[in-house]
Amino acid sequence: MDFTYLGQSGLRVSRLCLGTMNFGVDTDERESFRILDAALDAGINFIDTANIYGWGENAGRTEEIIGRWFKKGGGRRERTVLATKVYGDMHDTYDGPNRDAGLSAYKIRRHLEGSLKRLQTDHIELYQMHHVDRNINWNELWTAFETAAAQGKIGYVGSSNFAGWDIAVAQGEAKARGHLGLISEQHKYNLLCRLPELEVLPASMALGLGVIPWSPLDGGLLAGNHRRGDAGRRSGDNKRLEKHREQLDAYGKFCDELGEPEDLVSLAWLLANPAVTAPIIGVRTLEQFERSLRALEVKLDEAALARIDEIFPGPGGDAPKAYAW
Repeated sequence: MDFTYLGQSGLRVSRLCLGTMNFGVDTDERESFRILDAALDAGINFIDTANIYGWGENAGRTEEIIGRWFKKGGGRRERTVLATKVYGDMHDTYDGPNRDAGLSAYKIRRHLEGSLKRLQTDHIELYQMHHVDRNINWNELWTAFETAAAQGKIGYVGSSNFAGWDIAVAQGEAKARGHLGLISEQHKYNLLCRLPELEVLPASMALGLGVIPWSPLDGGLLAGNHRRGDAGRRSGDNKRLEKHREQLDAYGKFCDELGEPEDLVSLAWLLANPAVTAPIIGVRTLEQFERSLRALEVKLDEAALARIDEIFPGPGGDAPKAYAW
């Protein structure tokens, strides 16, 4: 397994991050345990979850599964760089009017305690804001995170689904306080979603954040599913398939020429980007997990990367040239 630093921190994480969004939903606890064990055995130390996973009234179920896995011992917790998130509605009536999605010192304190209890741990390495809340003053947020860090409950702070402008504001406020600031941005980024290249990726690289792409296969559209008669599992995939069918067909033929499957080439393309720390592989089965590992072996040369750019053009050029020239 290859490792790299997470943003401007001294924390080293694996080049693949295990996503757990399906645990307790499409993947039962037994299979979830098998995947988690296999991840550690393969050298993956970076595991991502969120307090809302399990979804709706079952929010928190995924963290509970991970917590029970930690309790099995064998160094599972000690060997894991654990990331979870705060922002969403946990369907907790005690949150009262603060139940709605958003951020505050109140919610960070309450929801952090809830995550620690479900995960059966006393600390979280990477605590991420699941979305930006532009109604909140950054002094409040950084004070809340600094307090949690001083208590030893979190190690680092990350963001998710932030715009480049939000990242810049957050880092500016942190610098004014003498705080390390954000070390990561978890963002949707894949061959069919390259808009982050305009601002989010350049801002992250310039301001010390490692990028953690979610949905690297765009719900299966970049995994060659359409060639197997499966457009994908998410609503709207059939419509998007028709929109991108010509590109996806060309991509499939190119991957055939490379002798590599579409899903692994899609992951390898992300890994080739210096802004990317680790794509999130959100597998449902152990078989899918084991297959994903080989993405680390797929190397794309300049000619291959150029051909992929022809098939899936970027958003208009390197920032800021796309705006100013």
